[in-house]
Amino acid sequence: MGVSGMTGMAERVPPLENGDRLTRREFERRYAAMPHVKKAELIEGIVYMSSPLRVRTHAEPHALIVTWLGVYKSATPGVRLADNATLRLDMDNEFQPDAMLFIDPALGGLARITDDDYVAGAPELIVEIAASSTSIDVHDKLKVYRRNGIQELLVWRTRDAAVDWWEMREGDYLPLPREGSRIVSRVFPGLTLDLAALLGNDLAEVLAALQDGLRGDSHARFVEQLRRCNSNAASHA
Repeated sequence: MGVSGMTGMAERVPPLENGDRLTRREFERRYAAMPHVKKAELIEGIVYMSSPLRVRTHAEPHALIVTWLGVYKSATPGVRLADNATLRLDMDNEFQPDAMLFIDPALGGLARITDDDYVAGAPELIVEIAASSTSIDVHDKLKVYRRNGIQELLVWRTRDAAVDWWEMREGDYLPLPREGSRIVSRVFPGLTLDLAALLGNDLAEVLAALQDGLRGDSHARFVEQLRRCNSNAASHA
């Protein structure tokens, strides 16, 4: 066999397949060689590749959530928002959450941006759009998020018309308290979600509830805290 033939064999990378058991390094190598694949995840060392996404059960809910989080980010300097970014959790788990909201690592956040432009660590809030209560987002991925110290996890089960928003307390996920149809994040003061409006696909009411939260004292104190952290970081740069 000629040198060119041997080189071709050396460069050939096996494709990702659902159910493959891989290390994170090998998963990334194969994923990088498949630019046409838009979403693949490594969950407890097993490859999961998503099916085509439907509009009513995923695409529209995803857009609504990202809009809600984006408005919060716009009013909260020092907070970062990522949509479908790769998240490195540990050596057996690499996810692409539907959305991540996290405090800038320079201001004390628990996640960081890696040199190759991924997210690593523990973003303060992760949002997943799941089809139903049988989804891996509600079971296998939830266990990994809990083990890796994700402080809040919001799962919108679109086919069940239900939303679960948990916070980490004493090493376990427990539901955030509700006030009527509203839930407010503990880690991101002012981040208010009106469940009835969300499940009714009423973006205007979702944003109206958020604006109520952004006008509150707790959000103002949080913004001031982030500004102080930013000033301290700049003074030590």
